[in-house]
Amino acid sequence: MLTTIHGFSSPKILPVYKEYNGTVYYVSISNADRSPELDYVATVYNGLNLEDFTFRENPGQYLLYFGRIHHDKGTWESIQIAKKAGMKLIVSGIIQDQAYFKEKVEPFINDDDIVFVGHSGPAQRNRLLGEALALLHPINFAEPFGLSVSEAMLCGTPVLAFNKGSMPELIDDGKTGFLVRTMEEAVERLPDLKKIQRAYCREWAAARFSREKMIADYLDVYKKILNR
Repeated sequence: MLTTIHGFSSPKILPVYKEYNGTVYYVSISNADRSPELDYVATVYNGLNLEDFTFRENPGQYLLYFGRIHHDKGTWESIQIAKKAGMKLIVSGIIQDQAYFKEKVEPFINDDDIVFVGHSGPAQRNRLLGEALALLHPINFAEPFGLSVSEAMLCGTPVLAFNKGSMPELIDDGKTGFLVRTMEEAVERLPDLKKIQRAYCREWAAARFSREKMIADYLDVYKKILNR
């Protein structure tokens, strides 16, 4: 039995996993998202269909926030970064925390420099990610993976993220984006985006986060288990 743990909903769930620690083979979706109380057979990153994401060499001039509207994901922080930099920000995502949206996001929406487009389907997602100058990902929690980060890079778009959770595993710092610790540092790194080679962003992400790579890694895990 192989179980992939896609993050922990609560520490209270750990005793259940621990009970089967010697029986079940656990896979993590990032090295960062591992409990020291569990044994893991491997880390296998999430895989994406490369055909769903179009590489774009020449982006537009806007920054993008793409994800659920919630404190954890840093929607407000993204707005502040764009405001401090004097740049346009497009915000796309479902409103997961209505109170947070009302207090921290809605007051800044003006359809000028801060634009909210709501939830985006696959086609709109592909266009928004590909035409963005950069994806802003100033998370406030140790994110287990972060699909939008790999999706952006598959479009050739670099990512500016807070250095938390799995971000150092997903982003090649200085080459596919920048890992920062504060909003001020994020603003300081924005001019350096012109140094990023968008073709390398696509190459990096395709080599690590494709559906084919995920399948190959799981086959390796199965072989490793059967050969024990």
